[in-house]
Amino acid sequence: MNRLPEAKVAVIGDVMIDVYLKGIIERISPEAPVPVVRAKSQNAVPGGAANVAANIVALGAQAILVGVIGPDGADLCHALESLGLSHVDGLVVDESRRTIRKQRIMAGQQVVRIDFEDTHELSKDIEAKVIAHALRAIDNVEAVILSDYGKGVLTPAVVKAINAHARAQNKPVIVDPKQRDLSWYRGATLITPNRAELTAATGLPCESDEQAAKAAKAAQIAFDGDILLTRSEKGLSYYPREGEVAHQPTRAREVFDVSGAGDTVVATLATALAVKADFAEAMNFANHAAGIVVAKAGTATTTLEELREAIELSDGHSLTGGALVERHVAAAMCRHWQRQGLKVGMANGCFDLIHPGHIALIRQASEACDKLIMALNTDASVSRVKGPTRPVQKEAARAQVIGAVKGVDLVVLFDEETPLELIEALQPDVLVKGADYTVETVVGADIVLARGGRVVLADLIAGQSTTRLIRDMA
Repeated sequence: MNRLPEAKVAVIGDVMIDVYLKGIIERISPEAPVPVVRAKSQNAVPGGAANVAANIVALGAQAILVGVIGPDGADLCHALESLGLSHVDGLVVDESRRTIRKQRIMAGQQVVRIDFEDTHELSKDIEAKVIAHALRAIDNVEAVILSDYGKGVLTPAVVKAINAHARAQNKPVIVDPKQRDLSWYRGATLITPNRAELTAATGLPCESDEQAAKAAKAAQIAFDGDILLTRSEKGLSYYPREGEVAHQPTRAREVFDVSGAGDTVVATLATALAVKADFAEAMNFANHAAGIVVAKAGTATTTLEELREAIELSDGHSLTGGALVERHVAAAMCRHWQRQGLKVGMANGCFDLIHPGHIALIRQASEACDKLIMALNTDASVSRVKGPTRPVQKEAARAQVIGAVKGVDLVVLFDEETPLELIEALQPDVLVKGADYTVETVVGADIVLARGGRVVLADLIAGQSTTRLIRDMA
């Protein structure tokens, strides 16, 4: 994943601009039985193939965008520039066309969408310019995306020229298709239809796994390439011409708006393949990225940091109920909880032989926050701090016992003598230590206080300590 920013991808297809006018509805028009929307704000973002390019840039990678705009394309160019996406060498101006604009009127929800577009055939001159820009872009990238919205830019001649040029350089071509005749894309490496598009192309349903497999096989006869089927709540299914079929369940935690999810899939997949990720890994990245954007409103993108966090969270498997997790998973879960408005607390220690003093500290820590992470010294760390005869219990046993205590949400180990590095990684809102410390002597207190958090000094139970228990047993 760390190599994704090294990727260079060409995106060729139907560029457009998505405009969102937001307002409120307070009355019905006296002119007709329709709501009157009082405008409050308006913003414009790249759409279509331009949104695919925006997704690539959001991952920190480079995109070269090739498409056609009209003489009224200033808004789109400005939106691209604001994202740091160069368009100077890729967008062809066609004086006979308007720049495609999708105007959405929002008032709590989408009220209506108005499309401004011209979809007549490209002139031979404009088509030749698109091909020239596309071939030049392919020379400077490692992967190619054909983003077809059926608006007329990806003509048979354009597609044929792109596929031949990319194939000669052994560069993958991934197609987000709109044509019902999938032979249109012959020569490309992979197509990424959704269920509705695959059904429209083959005339076959693809709801169940069996139906999807049958429809994909029929599509391959026409396309003669691999297929990655996006199946909404059922995730992704990969049907290669040779090899095993692969399914991945959806990674979406919640669905707010599916706009642009297909753009995110194809953008992330191509970005990963551009840096030579194997297909299973690229598919996993794309699946996680789609799960992120469907939880956002409108045409959205995902950042590399969001993608990394989503994958780290999924790596944790059981993320609650006192599970023992790796440090990076604990940090990802901590950020996830904080974005939900929850206060995350952390307490640390050896917790060798559990006694009432430990239980009292955990209870007080749990009451001081919404989610509690318990950080335990590893066996090696305990030995360095307490001596070669400690710990009495191994770290796995200690973690299992602490994780079973009411109020503990996650357990994480740290091998250093102090939890400073772990606190820096987790950035908790609340830090809990026993009252035998002062705020000034609590390791990491300055980090927590600096971000507006607090330090809680838990009341101790007199006479309770692991050292005393061991001495009494001797």
